[in-house]
Amino acid sequence: MRFASTQTYIATEDLTMAVNAAVTLERPLLVKGEPGTGKTELARQVAQSLGVEIIEWNIKSTTRAHQGLYEYDAVSRLRDSQLGEEGVHDVKNYIRKGKLWQAFEAEKRVVLLIDEVDKADIEFPNDLLQELDQMEFFVYETGETIRARHRPIVIITSNNEKELPDAFLRRCFFHFIRFPDPETLAQIVQVHFPDIKQGLLSAALTQFFELRETPGLKKKPSTSEMLDWLKLLLAEDLTPEDLKRDGANALPKLHGALLKNEQDVHLFERLAFMARRQGR
Repeated sequence: MRFASTQTYIATEDLTMAVNAAVTLERPLLVKGEPGTGKTELARQVAQSLGVEIIEWNIKSTTRAHQGLYEYDAVSRLRDSQLGEEGVHDVKNYIRKGKLWQAFEAEKRVVLLIDEVDKADIEFPNDLLQELDQMEFFVYETGETIRARHRPIVIITSNNEKELPDAFLRRCFFHFIRFPDPETLAQIVQVHFPDIKQGLLSAALTQFFELRETPGLKKKPSTSEMLDWLKLLLAEDLTPEDLKRDGANALPKLHGALLKNEQDVHLFERLAFMARRQGR
């Protein structure tokens, strides 16, 4: 089972090697990078490339590690016992299987995505060390041990919002997705917009990278935002000439797809104001 770029996803050589190394080592692949660089989509494309199913566990600030294993619904059991419901004596009826349990009992090997692990509490990764390492866990309510039928391909994403524990990092194969260079980004764009004219693509890429490199920018636009912007440019049938900016208008066309906070919008407004003053 070897991962490679798909028709809808361009994977760089180092990313391809990282995925295949993690699969060979049977280690979780920890993927970091800017938001919008395709970390979540990578897991989906790995599943598609290898021809396996994917189970996605989207982490929130309130997510606890045990929820990935199972949850015991004691409240429902108490209510059913008061109502005299059948099956109340079988605790298994009140066990809700988590994403890890689903991945472990799958009939075939699957991709397990643990998305944005850094959103949860700092102890969250450590609480999964044993389960991800040994590929088994114990269900106290039923007294059974759940073992993986087939070791899943585990892909863990992080936006680098907080440091992850060393013990957790030691058990992962790590890869940082660098922002694509112009050539790679052009390939990504052509996958999504195969009919785009080269003149518009060249002008848009030039302006996009100029914007990303503007000093003082609080949030640099991502790959996904670039694709949204291009979709709008094509919908409006704009030409390379329409994208040209001057000192009086430093904001790019349809800038709402690229600039996502007022601080960055004000930055370009100030740049335009300064350019006008210098032009007097």
